[in-house]
Amino acid sequence: MTETPLAPDTLEKLKSVSTATISTQLIKIAGMRTRTVRSVHAINPANASFVGPVVTLRYGPMREDLDARASIVHEDNPTRKAIETAPRGSVLMIDMHGDTGGGALGDILVARLIYRGIAAAVGDGAMRDIGPLMDMGLPVFCKTGTAPPSSASIFAVGVQEPIGCGGVLVYPGDIAVGDADGVVVIPRHLADKVATAGLEQEQVEAFIKARVLKGEPIAGFYPATERTMTEYRAWVSSGRPAI
Repeated sequence: MTETPLAPDTLEKLKSVSTATISTQLIKIAGMRTRTVRSVHAINPANASFVGPVVTLRYGPMREDLDARASIVHEDNPTRKAIETAPRGSVLMIDMHGDTGGGALGDILVARLIYRGIAAAVGDGAMRDIGPLMDMGLPVFCKTGTAPPSSASIFAVGVQEPIGCGGVLVYPGDIAVGDADGVVVIPRHLADKVATAGLEQEQVEAFIKARVLKGEPIAGFYPATERTMTEYRAWVSSGRPAI
């Protein structure tokens, strides 16, 4: 499937837009309320922010007669393929069906992702080596930590296919955004609109917040009303003076 091209500044804009704002814009623009990955959290909340196009990896339940193919050393192992072929700046999203019996990634595989310039890893199951992962440079989101390897419970079966991750349907090339609140996946064809509208919302809400901190009542001012937007545009036109 041909990917929808992105505007040159879309990913840069999204770096300044929170997942909360993106969630709001997805509702406003497309009526989408199911784009936030459920039941995952950042291993290190201080290292949670990322933006990038998605590379998908899909796991199924383990089958013992396929142990050899489950090993990362097997040349046809989808985890190995995903790690070694994901483009720089992409986000590895892993469908584990919520299984926490084995960890999809540990510190060695994450080290390889870091070396290859991957932006983040998100899995709706468990990860291993949580202590070391907390101190590494890659934003990693998962359900929990666990000691056993992935092959104790799950088996990688596909790469670059549509997946479900934490209740979200994800296509390769969709745009994933993460921060301390969680992970939101933007359908690629909506990314430009969400980025532009989301950045404006962030700027308007920064104006609103500054006014509220100075004593502005909420009623008639937030959520943004026609009066709010008139005053915001006048403030922008005057060079955004200190509030």
